[in-house]
Amino acid sequence: MSLSRRNFVVATSVAAGGSMVLSACSSGGSGGGKSGNHGGATEYTGAEVEIGTAEDSKGPAPEVPGAQKGGTIYAVAEDDVSHMDPQRIYFAYNSSVAHLFARALTGYYIDAKGKMTLVGDLATDTGKASDGNKTWTFTLKDGLKWQDGSELTVEDVRHGIERSWAPFITEGASYVQMALTGKGSKWREAYKGPYGGDHLDSIVTDKKKKTITFKLKEARPDFNFTLAMTSYSPVPEKHDTKEKYDKKPFSCGPYIVKHRSIDKSLTFTRNKHWDPKTDPIRNAYPDNFEFEFGPTGLASCDRFIADQGKDQQMIAVYEQIPAERMQKVLTNPDVKKRSFNGLSSGTYYYAINTKRITDVEVRKALNIAWPLEQIRRIYGGESAGDLATTILSPDIIGREKFDVFGKLKKPAGDPERAKAILKKAGKLGQKIVYAFPQRPTYDKTKVVIENALKAAGFDPVIKPLNSTDYYDQAQRIDNKFDVMWFGWSPDWPTAYTLIQPLFDGDAIGDGQNNISQTDVDWINEAIKKNAVITDQKEAGKAWAELDKRIMEEVVPIIPETYQRRFYLHGSKVGGAQYDPQFAATLIYKTYVKA
Repeated sequence: MSLSRRNFVVATSVAAGGSMVLSACSSGGSGGGKSGNHGGATEYTGAEVEIGTAEDSKGPAPEVPGAQKGGTIYAVAEDDVSHMDPQRIYFAYNSSVAHLFARALTGYYIDAKGKMTLVGDLATDTGKASDGNKTWTFTLKDGLKWQDGSELTVEDVRHGIERSWAPFITEGASYVQMALTGKGSKWREAYKGPYGGDHLDSIVTDKKKKTITFKLKEARPDFNFTLAMTSYSPVPEKHDTKEKYDKKPFSCGPYIVKHRSIDKSLTFTRNKHWDPKTDPIRNAYPDNFEFEFGPTGLASCDRFIADQGKDQQMIAVYEQIPAERMQKVLTNPDVKKRSFNGLSSGTYYYAINTKRITDVEVRKALNIAWPLEQIRRIYGGESAGDLATTILSPDIIGREKFDVFGKLKKPAGDPERAKAILKKAGKLGQKIVYAFPQRPTYDKTKVVIENALKAAGFDPVIKPLNSTDYYDQAQRIDNKFDVMWFGWSPDWPTAYTLIQPLFDGDAIGDGQNNISQTDVDWINEAIKKNAVITDQKEAGKAWAELDKRIMEEVVPIIPETYQRRFYLHGSKVGGAQYDPQFAATLIYKTYVKA
């Protein structure tokens, strides 16, 4: 879900566990559960993702020590969630909030140290594969109900996936759709959606046995990880209000939407029909969650520091500590103990629209000119994370460090060298339209970016966009932007879900994440080849080689940082910890202290 905006599977750091995220995912099928193998790399953060057993998939979730039920947790964020319809969710922030009302066939149990285990959420286990990983079968648990007390069925799971074909669903993930049809980016041509009464032949349900079987056109050894994404949560057909579902979804999780005022507030209250015995993931201690939207990062941070009244029960879901307050937080012991942080498993970067900036030499000059150090200084300096030079982040299996453009030697940028490249290419004065989500931090970084581009011989045009629907604008293939701020974490922890969504020609389209619109035959072929390698060391080496070749020959992005996120909570909040999947606060473990 991009750091940019999609779910981001972020690995926890040895600090207290936090970070910034983008999208989240992949296991490449290596997960080995008790055998010691895992789907995620460990060198950077120490995180592991194991594949759990049927026993691990049973509820209730282990208790948080000292936790108590009742009360209200107040959450604060500058932006409202952009989507609540599960099929339209592919942003870490949205996915984190969706934990309260949406469940999927599989999901991640996260322990107190941030270790992740893939378990059956709605399913009794993590699925059974056959036919060389082209057929996957899942069985639903007993006792699953919707918020009105009706049974959650395999038809509801099927409907949730099939409605991804609806014309109004343009923002969600597309891994399952491509695997079921084998048509790549043309997966919509294979099916018109469920609203005409037709179903996909590749999904077979047995209501009596409570089984749902997926017959894939292509082998996917990591399909059980894919189905943990919010995009593949069930939707009951009789309560499917289509476009209106985005405003008030029907819940199968521990909470239901009680009240919503767009861009102002969102209140959840308990779902009395949620049975914790079916849920190995969520604790759900508070009676209510009340979200307040609008306060800037600085304003909310000052409220956390003051710690008065209801703010003592407040959490920051995805609003990190602003750089301007970092020292004040870290030097005040009472406030510091209410903070937690961690490194992202994803990469923040700037996508270069290769359909508009067609000359690779211009794209190289952009990389060389980009002021990484000045940007990181605005973020808070070295505490904000490490400078990025690769597509793959450091905790991805097989990732190799390289620096094609010498950015670590001159992180402030090299305007003279960039200008020389432009001059040789006959592109001095090249106009660059730079788009970014309008927030206080990015309003500051745009200044140093604009100055750096001017110094390097470019003609920058700055386009601040509304932060709430920024991704909806950036992800349109007919947008008029040359360079776009973005970020991405793997949708499950291997390189496939960092590279495929961003650089596969099949991932070009409105609402998709290849916003650089990279469509190169050898990249597309390598992605297909690497995706089915089951040996993770072999796969890691292949992905690392592809990473370097893309940056050397195509240059579709400007890597920025592997970021660290810092969060705060009030003094009467317990159980707050970093969510290694979405680089947010792990909402469903929080509780109100007496």
